[in-house]
Amino acid sequence: MIGIEAACALGALAGDASKCMEVLEAVDDAGRREAEQFVNDKKCHVEFLDSEIPLHFIIEMKAGAESASVEVRHSHTNITCIRRNGSVLENVSGAENAAGGCGSQEKGAACADRSQLSIENIRQFADEVDISKVRHLFDRQIQYNMDIAYEGMSGNYGLGLGRVIRETYAESVVTRMKAYACAASEARMGGCDMPVIINSGSGNQGMTVSLPVIEFAKSLFCTEEQLYRALVVSNLVAIHQKKYIGSLSAYCGAVSAACGSGAAITYLYGGSYEDISATIVNTIGNVGGIVCDGAKSSCAAKIASAVDAAILGHFLGRKHHWFQPGEGIVQKDVEGTIKSMGYIGRVGMKDTDKQILNIMIDQVKVD
Repeated sequence: MIGIEAACALGALAGDASKCMEVLEAVDDAGRREAEQFVNDKKCHVEFLDSEIPLHFIIEMKAGAESASVEVRHSHTNITCIRRNGSVLENVSGAENAAGGCGSQEKGAACADRSQLSIENIRQFADEVDISKVRHLFDRQIQYNMDIAYEGMSGNYGLGLGRVIRETYAESVVTRMKAYACAASEARMGGCDMPVIINSGSGNQGMTVSLPVIEFAKSLFCTEEQLYRALVVSNLVAIHQKKYIGSLSAYCGAVSAACGSGAAITYLYGGSYEDISATIVNTIGNVGGIVCDGAKSSCAAKIASAVDAAILGHFLGRKHHWFQPGEGIVQKDVEGTIKSMGYIGRVGMKDTDKQILNIMIDQVKVD
């Protein structure tokens, strides 16, 4: 089963709400059969909610004359209003400030202060941070994300993109970087319940900022400390971009995550601020604007494309080649380019996001 109807039915009939984002973990075969029958009987209906909030939905359930509904805004578990039979039972005070999306442009989004993030500051922090303060984070990111990558390579998920890349492309570190990131994504999207360490609220982005860097570090015989510092760069560069894009957008997060990986690889080579900036600009100038049309198996292919663009951007930068200001959305420096891409993702693609949703719920007939 795929789609919004299946997700709603599984959660309502067989899920465990106390587990929040892991609501479907408890679903068993009986629950799957019940949910499938429920959807096949056309008892679940989805309509587009035209809202200025990127993540905003209302769930309503009916039984005879009785009805109940919850409204969610900004983040997936941030319930802002509960109604029964049309009357408000609970209008959650301060819910607009609940933890969730952390884009600087999102209303009331509560998160760590990201105002000091910049490519220059991120590089300096990576050089100077006490590794003992981040080791526990990255030990888990390395272990969990590599484990699901191996599962994706050996299991039967999606189109088997990771294996196809390994089998058809020339053997190289770049091939392995793309293959493992693809395989991990396909396993994640294909229902594998292994844990993943995320970035910017996304498992796919968490795998894209880490797996290519881990694999590349192996090829350079980097020390553990060098890998940790590179992962600092990768994760923070991705987060820095997302503060302008917002937590949800029609802009594919694999691009911002791959920018992080490319920046980290440049960092592993001893790249300067200018070198790292060139990698990011070259990546955005190439694949900035890949459309996000939901989480599914093709995310893996988009990750492969974005990682490939980041590697190309890295090697161009090493030769001191980068796209120049005025070439499309490229600005006079890396921060301006990141902001311009963020503006497109947050503002320019807002209507794109709505139209994608309309297509996904069959509200638009494409001739």
